[in-house]
Amino acid sequence: MKLGQAIRSDARGAPAPGAPAGGRTPQAQPRRKLWARGQLFAAGVFFGLMASLVRLGSRAPADFSSAQMSTVRFTVGIAMTLGLFWLRPGTFRPVRRKLLFTRGALGGIAVLLYFVSLARIPAGEATLLNNTFPVIATVLSFYTLGERPTVHLAVALAVVSAGVFLVIGPGSASIGLGIGELAGIASAILGAGAVTSIRALRATDNAPTIFFAFCLGGLAVSLPFSFGSWPADAATWGLALAVGVLSFFAQILMTHAYGALTVAEAALWQQLTPIASYAWALSLLDEHLSRLGSLGVLLGIAGVAYGSILGHRPVGGRPGTTVVVEPVDPA
Repeated sequence: MKLGQAIRSDARGAPAPGAPAGGRTPQAQPRRKLWARGQLFAAGVFFGLMASLVRLGSRAPADFSSAQMSTVRFTVGIAMTLGLFWLRPGTFRPVRRKLLFTRGALGGIAVLLYFVSLARIPAGEATLLNNTFPVIATVLSFYTLGERPTVHLAVALAVVSAGVFLVIGPGSASIGLGIGELAGIASAILGAGAVTSIRALRATDNAPTIFFAFCLGGLAVSLPFSFGSWPADAATWGLALAVGVLSFFAQILMTHAYGALTVAEAALWQQLTPIASYAWALSLLDEHLSRLGSLGVLLGIAGVAYGSILGHRPVGGRPGTTVVVEPVDPA
């Protein structure tokens, strides 16, 4: 079943667009959007550090394979989410089960392919290719969710994407079409479908439930490819466990933010992830930032600021635009 069909057919259990969720009033929207932007910023920092740690833990032949690193990541995520469910009874509340399955399958395959890319090409290139997914997701959301980005938001996304390329592209080797590059491109396409499904799910399902489905799908995809010798070095295991912990916090923050922002605005903020990844790589992987890279960082920051200030639609905007609906998360 195609993603758009799954979203539309499963939407019968979702609240009507524009219906208040959990008694929230329109006056609370600006505060929620500001909080969601902060969550995506923090998620980008965590995702960026995670990419460098994956690279550190999978470079040598005796290190983790891509599938093994994914398996550890998802196992840690499942354990931490189950702990959250135990501490906060009632948190696990699956509603749109078909779409949860879609999110888990697409996201799990996307992560495995991203880790394959990280293991085969430099972290900067892999992150650049993977983080074309926000642009693809913006296009997908137009057709599947009816979300129409404003001109300001589209311009801001283009500016930030140009900044990302300046940070990572000119300073790295020419990007070809080997296995690592193809895996990075494929992970971006599947990742775009995954985040679009998150946006649809956030009208009915809370962030921990969506993340749990993602971990189950990812483990099902990664585990069959994880057989063979595993590393014995304690430091390498420490890196893998840190990847799992960072993934938990980054994914929960990102998923929660999608309840308050459209795919286009969230995509804008997620373009900071490759910049954060490169910043971490400067200290952890001995990579260097060129003058063009510095300009790219400034472009990224300017584009995010521009899109955040001018990229929203006024209340009561054009007919057919999507109004954000967020479920009541457990207190």
